[in-house]
Amino acid sequence: MFSYNKFLEFPVKVKNPNPRLANVVITQYGGPNGELGASLRYLSQRYTMPDEVSKGLLTDIGTEELAHLEIVGSLVAQLSQGAPPKEWSEMGSWEYYADNGASVFPQNSQGSPFNSASIAVTGDPLTNLYEDLAAEAATL
Repeated sequence: MFSYNKFLEFPVKVKNPNPRLANVVITQYGGPNGELGASLRYLSQRYTMPDEVSKGLLTDIGTEELAHLEIVGSLVAQLSQGAPPKEWSEMGSWEYYADNGASVFPQNSQGSPFNSASIAVTGDPLTNLYEDLAAEAATL
């Protein structure tokens, strides 16, 4: 069903590590309105859509959100790579570094791990679409 190309649509090239910025950007990866939540929301909500066209649309959007997840993950990884542990400690993110090192872990910027309870998937297509609009607006 999915096709994977082994390159990023928008290449990420970070010259200098910056764990402080990585700590902010990680919420776009695994925060409640981040790319992981968006992809799961759309790919789960497609089953309640009333016709094949709208199901296909939510499938396409959910797949695109997975591509965004890869771009944001690459950004966080490059911002984290090579940053000395002292920098993580100085910015108050020693716990993240201790648990995950310079890897990418789905969480928000305060350290709470991704929780699927932050996304709404109901049996009502209109409610689902309102949820989608609200989540997309929250990331602007």
